[in-house]
Amino acid sequence: MSEPEGWAGIGPGDRGTPAAAWARWVADRGPDPVFTIPGGCRRLVVVAPHPDDEILGVGVTASRAAAAGVDVTVVAVTDGDASHPDSPTLTRQQLSGLRVEESRRACTQLGLPEPVRLGLPDGRVREHPALLTDAVAGIVGDPGPSTLVLSTWRGDGHPDHEAAGHAAADACAATGARLVEYPVWAWHWAAPGDPRVPWTRRRRVVLTDHELAAKRAAVSEFVTQVAPLSDRSGDEAILPDWVLDRLVTREETVFW
Repeated sequence: MSEPEGWAGIGPGDRGTPAAAWARWVADRGPDPVFTIPGGCRRLVVVAPHPDDEILGVGVTASRAAAAGVDVTVVAVTDGDASHPDSPTLTRQQLSGLRVEESRRACTQLGLPEPVRLGLPDGRVREHPALLTDAVAGIVGDPGPSTLVLSTWRGDGHPDHEAAGHAAADACAATGARLVEYPVWAWHWAAPGDPRVPWTRRRRVVLTDHELAAKRAAVSEFVTQVAPLSDRSGDEAILPDWVLDRLVTREETVFW
C-alpha cells in the first residue's frame, strides 16, 4: 500500500476500525456466500495499484486459481515508491527497487507469476485513466467471459485503488471480461454495516490453515512496509500489526 502525497484520507494517529470489530460483525451477521472461480474461467488478471495489494487483497484467491491451472497474470500498476515520501533513509528510486523485489518474492511464495509492471506514478494513477484502461484491456485481450479481472474496489477510498478499479471496469466493458472487485483501504475507514460498502455483493474465500500461513509468509516479504525503514521520522511502518490484523484474516473478501 501507499499513501499519496497530500492525501488527507487518514489523519495522524488514526488507527481505523479495529480488527476485532470486523470479526464480531462478520460472526454476528452470518456467513456470506463462498466465492469460487467459475468453472469456465481460463484466465485471471489481478490488478494491484501497489506492490502488496495483490497479496493483501486476494493472494490466496489468485493462488488457488493458479494451482487449478488457470492462467494468472498479476498487473502491478505502480512500483510503490510513494509509500514513504518523507523518508530520510531511502530515495524513491531505491524504495521502488526494493518494493518490486518484495512483490516478486511474495508472489513466488503463493505460486503466482512475477507481476507485469506498468510503472505508473504512485499516488497519481487517476491522472492516467486512458493509459491504464488500455494497458489492462491489452493484457486481457479478447477472451470474453472466460476471463475474470480482479481489481481493487471502485469505492475503496484510496485514489489509486479507485482509479485502478474504474480502469479495470472500463477494460472489462471493452473486452467482455468479468469484473470482480476487492477492498483493501475500506477495512480502515468503513464501519461494520457501513451503507457505502456493497455488502450484499460480498463473497468470501475461506482460507485453510496452510493457506493462511502461506499468506502470512508472503506478506512478511514486504519488509519495507511491515517494519520501519529506521527509527527516524518518516520511516515508520506502513503496515504495522494492527493494520495487518484487519487485512490478513481467515477470509478474503470480493464483491461479485
